[in-house]
Amino acid sequence: MTEISKESFLAAEGQPAGTSKWFEIDQSRIDQFADVTEDWQFIHIDPEKARETPFGGTIAHGFLTLSMLSAMAYDALPDIQGSTMGVNYGFNKIRFLSPVMAGARIRGHFKYAKHTPGQDHITTVYDLSVEIEGQDRAALVAEWIGRRYF
Repeated sequence: MTEISKESFLAAEGQPAGTSKWFEIDQSRIDQFADVTEDWQFIHIDPEKARETPFGGTIAHGFLTLSMLSAMAYDALPDIQGSTMGVNYGFNKIRFLSPVMAGARIRGHFKYAKHTPGQDHITTVYDLSVEIEGQDRAALVAEWIGRRYF
């Protein structure tokens, strides 16, 4: 993982922050997510029945795609020198734009949107999108708020 100084981080507002590697969202991952969240809707876990829908097959839960943001961020975003931890603070918006079909690969694109320094932390806002390999329309877009503590 790369590191940047706090000063460089604060000066990067409006700039691209990074793009993650590709993550495969296969049926096994979808099924495991369904079990953990107890969301067993057939469009996620029943390939035969899901083939009869407009999707033509099973799709990932929107919340599964959203939950992949942490792995994408660890892969794509640099660490800030002197930071001791980061925490989720919330989202200003989340929009699920396109379904992620079982077997698809996704990756995250992050942009530094806004950073607000506090006494022992920086509140961060990232604009992001999750790309589906081979598709023009994103799976989701979001404005993600976090805190980095020092």
